[in-house]
Amino acid sequence: ITKCIEENGGTTLALRKQCAARAFSLSASYDSAIANWFTNQLGEEKPVTTRVYKPEFPLKYGCNPHQKPAGISSVLNSKLPFDVINGVPGYINLLDAANAWQLVKELREATGLASAASFKHVSPAGAAVAVPLSDVECAAYEVTPEAAKELTPVALAYLRARNADPMCSFGDFAAVSDVVDEATALILKKEVSDGIIAPGYTAEAIEILKKKKGGKFIILEATKDYDPGEIEYREVYGMTFSQKRNDKIISKEHMKEVVTADKDVVTDAVVRDMIVASICIKYTQSNSVGFAKDGMMVGVGAGQQSRVDCVKLAGRKVDTWYIRQHPKVLGLKFKAGTKRQDRVNARVRYIEGDFTAEEKTRWEAQFEEIPEPLTSSEKEEFMKAASGVTISSDAFFPFRDSIDHASKHGVSFVVQPGGSVQDTQVTSACEEYSMAMCFTGVRLFHH
Repeated sequence: ITKCIEENGGTTLALRKQCAARAFSLSASYDSAIANWFTNQLGEEKPVTTRVYKPEFPLKYGCNPHQKPAGISSVLNSKLPFDVINGVPGYINLLDAANAWQLVKELREATGLASAASFKHVSPAGAAVAVPLSDVECAAYEVTPEAAKELTPVALAYLRARNADPMCSFGDFAAVSDVVDEATALILKKEVSDGIIAPGYTAEAIEILKKKKGGKFIILEATKDYDPGEIEYREVYGMTFSQKRNDKIISKEHMKEVVTADKDVVTDAVVRDMIVASICIKYTQSNSVGFAKDGMMVGVGAGQQSRVDCVKLAGRKVDTWYIRQHPKVLGLKFKAGTKRQDRVNARVRYIEGDFTAEEKTRWEAQFEEIPEPLTSSEKEEFMKAASGVTISSDAFFPFRDSIDHASKHGVSFVVQPGGSVQDTQVTSACEEYSMAMCFTGVRLFHH
């Protein structure tokens, strides 16, 4: 103000407007705080809800390039749940980061293990906790057994999360529960990824990640002990929705009601997989189901109107995950210089096998020698050995058809809220397939 007066002999109209806006915003926020305190004493009878937002920074655009202007705001007198360390996050990046961070934070709390998630379009492509890799998994994920032994827990968790569905994880937003170390940063360095959110970073990790994407890789540091508040709000088409935040953390306590006959088969490792799958689908667009094995998601089915369609969608991903470990897939001989993601995509297409003539010509050009086809009978025979998979559903199974279909994908364990009039029928189906099933009593719709 002083500088303006010195340069102009007084204040300008523009400056006076700016000062007036700030003054009235300050008084309005003060009045809002008082009004909120009094109305909160009235509970559901409160006549008005006031919320004041502070614009933090603009966004390039919203969900789509034509959705301008766009920006991110905090609730007045509160921080954002993260600090931007590097890069310029976009609208969808931040939605992914907010959901992914909650997922890994809750997984860490529920399992005590380092956790990671790989998000795309506000649903997880994969999620995992730190469980050692088998030799065949090392081969499928392109990591040597010797290198796998050197992985830190957080690096191991992200490696698993990324390899749940590496085709869908292309261009993901990552989240990890622990401080990002050099080992984790080196894994991210190899992958096509937009950004990461974590509770912190070592100096070595920051140096590696800041060079990624020509310096544009997004690095967010989660705010320690952030309190998002008990009630959350959302504006849609001129309406403001409010609800209690879904702060229910799924834990081993929710896996105690085993409703099938053989209760001893629900071991600690099975409970861990039930927790991984259930927390993953808590942050997946509904309807959703998720399959987990050995501490990682191996198939996520999101956003389907029919629950059995979720099972079919995720089940196809489970088969692909398993068959990536088939000797023929592991033995594919790529030409030198074939990019990592091209190898990932080529393996998946080899498994699927439904090439057009033009596509097959281009696909074959990636190999030193044209691979023999992987036949349907070979895939079916390989999948017969699949077992020990857990399926979790965000709401009850309304019919046994989901169980019938899940039996084709190595499912041995089922976890769901229960509460359907068809619970008896679904339980009987599990018994027929020698599956153990738990009822959690907690629905996990996410929209």
